[in-house]
Amino acid sequence: MNRHSISSARGLSALSHRNYRLFFGGQLVSLIGTWMTAVAQSWLILQLTGNPFDLGLLTVFQFGPVLILGLFGGLVADGLPKRRTLYVTQTVAMGVSLLLFVLAATHTVQVWHVFVLATIMGIRNSVDMPTRQAFAVEMVGREDVGNAVALNSAMFNVARIIGPAIAGLAIGAFGISIAFLIDALSFLAVLLAMFLMTEADLRPAPRFIRPTSAGEVFTNLADGLRYVRRTGMVLLAITLIGVVATFGINFSILIPPLAANVLHVGASGYGFLMAASGLGSLLAALAIAFGGTRATRMLIGAIVLGVAEILIGGIANYGVDLVLMFAAGAGSISMMATANTVIQLEVPDELRGRVMAVYTTVFAGTSPIGGLLLGAVAANAGASEAIAIGGAVSLVAALLGIIWYRRLPRSAAGSLTLRRRPAAVSAVRVLDQAGPGAPDPAGVRD
Repeated sequence: MNRHSISSARGLSALSHRNYRLFFGGQLVSLIGTWMTAVAQSWLILQLTGNPFDLGLLTVFQFGPVLILGLFGGLVADGLPKRRTLYVTQTVAMGVSLLLFVLAATHTVQVWHVFVLATIMGIRNSVDMPTRQAFAVEMVGREDVGNAVALNSAMFNVARIIGPAIAGLAIGAFGISIAFLIDALSFLAVLLAMFLMTEADLRPAPRFIRPTSAGEVFTNLADGLRYVRRTGMVLLAITLIGVVATFGINFSILIPPLAANVLHVGASGYGFLMAASGLGSLLAALAIAFGGTRATRMLIGAIVLGVAEILIGGIANYGVDLVLMFAAGAGSISMMATANTVIQLEVPDELRGRVMAVYTTVFAGTSPIGGLLLGAVAANAGASEAIAIGGAVSLVAALLGIIWYRRLPRSAAGSLTLRRRPAAVSAVRVLDQAGPGAPDPAGVRD
């Protein structure tokens, strides 16, 4: 296998698993609604206050809880049945969207309402994100997890194309509230999909004894952090994601004021800018699904994202910016999907939830920091300048990442196999399901 190869997964192999097909279809419908809410929520804040800095505050409320609670969410992902956990998190999200619909439809919505509901979603995300990431391998097995990650990215970005485009048109025709209603109803699709799954076909990871004291909780959290620190490629992937997520992936904060105040294209134009980014991301995800992934893709993707954002900041032309948003979307998903696959294939099953919690905490939890910084820049200097700064930082991070990658030992930078790695930490206690004294599985696992 080539030195830079990560996965030999090709095409649609993950879709050969019935449970994953159900998950794929339900999530696709639900994510279209989620992207509609993302567009509507940002546009609502801009209408209520007119200040891009408040979009940065929205990110703090929505993703700040992930920064604080994300690692604990990994313990939940490892210690509770993932399918049942997702029932709860998806139902909470549906309730939040219903409340936003009622508030917007009755014209009683205030900024603090949006911030409180965003905080609830942030708490929910701290559990939902690592659980969904870790659930993929239970549906398809380690042999198809790379393909599942790529297809998940494709699914996410199909929704990213359709959702913002529909949202922009729907908001222009019917008002903001309709986007929240469609999102709430879309969650029924994923709930139905999980209900129809065949439990016997799932491949649950080895179980660990859930901690019963604060000391055990922090010991188990440390297991995931130690694994990341000691695994060169995983540490590189998470560090790159952290820097670029902080400065380069702030579309929901910076594109609304760019559309409204620089390009003057309104809600519909904003929707199509986001859809162009989604189209680029979709094609990049499909390229990974059918062509496999290489470690260098995440570095090249970050370079493409950074250059595209620098150019968006310097070219105030709607047609050109549509093309550049396409490139930015392709670069961002190449980076993120490859980093995700690196981690999924390296991590031992019994640590998966905690390590993926590190990934999601860094990815989502750093957004409030970048959101506040770049929101303040946009409010004082302009959206174009903020986008260009974020792109420049992303580009520098990618170039430094190339140096880091070239210095990794050959075994760390080389091919990742689909073997099960032994747990490298003593605090993880895997249960022998056939052994005496094992607790009742009904209380722990699906």
